[in-house]
Amino acid sequence: MLIRMPATSGHLELPHPRRLLWTAAWNMAESVGLPFGAYVVVTDMVSPDAGLLAGTAVVWMLITIRKLLSGSVSSLLMISAIVLSIQTAVAISTGYMWMFQLQFPLANLAMCVVFARTAPTRKPLVAQLAEEVVALKQPETHHPGLHRFFQGATWFWAGLFLLLTLGMAIMMVTEPFKLFMLLSSAVTIGLTLVGAAVCIVWFRLVVRRLGLRLRFSPA
Repeated sequence: MLIRMPATSGHLELPHPRRLLWTAAWNMAESVGLPFGAYVVVTDMVSPDAGLLAGTAVVWMLITIRKLLSGSVSSLLMISAIVLSIQTAVAISTGYMWMFQLQFPLANLAMCVVFARTAPTRKPLVAQLAEEVVALKQPETHHPGLHRFFQGATWFWAGLFLLLTLGMAIMMVTEPFKLFMLLSSAVTIGLTLVGAAVCIVWFRLVVRRLGLRLRFSPA
């Protein structure tokens, strides 16, 4: 049983590592794994368009279940729903190849807008994701420096998705379809990993500068 200790003004608290892994894994499975699994299975059995519709249906079904059971929906799940809905609407709206490709830069542009809209607010999206995906518990005492980090990190991800949008838009008109698909996947994965690494290092530096300590709650 997980016992939650109250976070003091000098601590940031994460769940016990076992609970942390479970929380992160479930959030990723719910927001990415299940919709993508539905897409792969239905695409193999029927068609890519049907796969997109199935993945979108699964994510909205999960949102409905979450809302009915808990009254709230995680930010990661809503992001997944927005991206899949845009991709599905664009991809099946016409049979033209360029419209199929357009789903990728449009999805990244939507992500850019979502992050940018929350960046200057009291609840930037990166802070929400840290709270929901890894159950990070912030100190009871407000730390302006920590808040500025979450705002800055949210702007950083908005810029990263804008860069992906521009890069994919250029590749759409300069590269053949197969190379475009390969490059878009490779660039997306690469930039995402680099962005995550930058934010982790940045977060640790900010925590150290503010004199905070990161600790795990007891199992």
